[in-house]
Order: sequence, then C-alpha cells, then structure tokens
Amino acid sequence: MFAVVEIAGTQVEVSPNAVLDVPHLNGEPGDTLEFSDILLVKDGDNTQLGAPYISGSVKAEIIEHFRDDKVLVFKKKRRKGYRKLNGHRQGYTKIEIKDINI
Repeated sequence: MFAVVEIAGTQVEVSPNAVLDVPHLNGEPGDTLEFSDILLVKDGDNTQLGAPYISGSVKAEIIEHFRDDKVLVFKKKRRKGYRKLNGHRQGYTKIEIKDINI
C-alpha cells in the first residue's frame, strides 16, 4: 500500500515505515504530524484518485531537522570585472511515516 500526499507544497509518495526528506516543517524531533491532503491511494489492485483530495490522514513522526549541501551561485559579466558569489543551504526535515488511514 502506498499513497501520494501533499506535504509542504510538494507531492510525496509515502508508504508505512518509510523515512523521507521533505522541505522544512515546523515542530521538534519526536513530534507527531498529521497530513490530510491525500491525492492518490493504491492498495493492491484498488486505486483511488482524489478530486482533489481523498478523506483520510497520514501520520508521521519528525526524526530530525537538517540542511542540505551548499549550492553556490556565481554571477559574472565578462570584460566588466563584475563577479559575485553567493551560497545557499536549503532546510529539510526527516520524517518517518507511521500510519496511513483511509
């Protein structure tokens, strides 16, 4: 069984006991979250599509917050002497899916 859930504006395929990295969510490690925006559920041969959502919930537990590797952004204009270097680290949350209720 798996489901496609909307978490923090992104569509994520989840299954029970899966560990996922999603965009940063509010909460502390150990907190339990509940997502109700279920777009699709597949259980064996049965498939349910939401229009736009299916009633139910997905429960998850926050494991940790972390930041991804640095992405360097380099800007340059040739023959002008203009060079600019910026860096960015995106924040993520590691969650474990506990239960899918439909």
